[in-house]
Amino acid sequence: MSRVQKILLFMLLSAVGIAFIYPLLWLVAASFKPNAEVFTSIGLIPTDFVWDSYVKGWKGIGKNSYVVFFRNTFVMVLPVVVLTVLSSMLIAYGFARFQFPLKKLFFALMISTLMLPDAVIMIPRYLLFKNFGWLNTYLPFYIPALLGVNAFFIFLLIQFFRGIPRDLDEAAVMDGCGSFSILIKVLAPLCLPALVSVGLFQFLWTYNEFFNALIYINSVAKYPVSLGLRMTLDTDGAVYWNRVMAMSVVTLLPCVVVFFTAQKYFIEGITTTGIKG
Repeated sequence: MSRVQKILLFMLLSAVGIAFIYPLLWLVAASFKPNAEVFTSIGLIPTDFVWDSYVKGWKGIGKNSYVVFFRNTFVMVLPVVVLTVLSSMLIAYGFARFQFPLKKLFFALMISTLMLPDAVIMIPRYLLFKNFGWLNTYLPFYIPALLGVNAFFIFLLIQFFRGIPRDLDEAAVMDGCGSFSILIKVLAPLCLPALVSVGLFQFLWTYNEFFNALIYINSVAKYPVSLGLRMTLDTDGAVYWNRVMAMSVVTLLPCVVVFFTAQKYFIEGITTTGIKG
């Protein structure tokens, strides 16, 4: 590739990158615009800077500030992430390293759940949780995570386990390790990139959860940030869009921080899953 072609390619990629990142830049800029100017201009520089949109937006609605919404979010998200990683690791370990009756059938049934539309099980799942008395709690998120219901994560970890030589298991057995010790002391450290990938995916999906949270949680005091942000638009008075944009920027920050913190392991986990062997 010639020097001119490299320059043209760099300019093209830069233009595409700016086009993709412009909405995010506009979101940040809109948080500093006067309310009347938010939707009247696509420019980034406000005519008059508003510096208190973050402070006033953080107060939330009524008695519930974004301190409450963020606390609820992490109370809901963090246990789900931990339980998902642990349960998916245990199930994947069983499929990857053990032989048991009807193993292929169970594996096929597990994979088939990936093709099951969520709308099909939405009403039965709601009725089930209602009969258990779990509505308006975070148990509808905790218990499925504990039981390893996400076949995508299990399959991802199975592929990673299969790429680890069984010689390591045999060497651990000779050193006196049992099945659980092999998983904790040998396989889990080697699978750290895949485990981080699972945790990262689950964190982002649960953090951005809106529909299921809206169904199962009916108390404003237990709303996560996704519902708290939406509730700002349900007020009877005028909507202060600059405050909405400001809180949208704030709610994005945990996802951005977590992603870039785990980026190294995430990329390694995705690129090596299913390739080793």
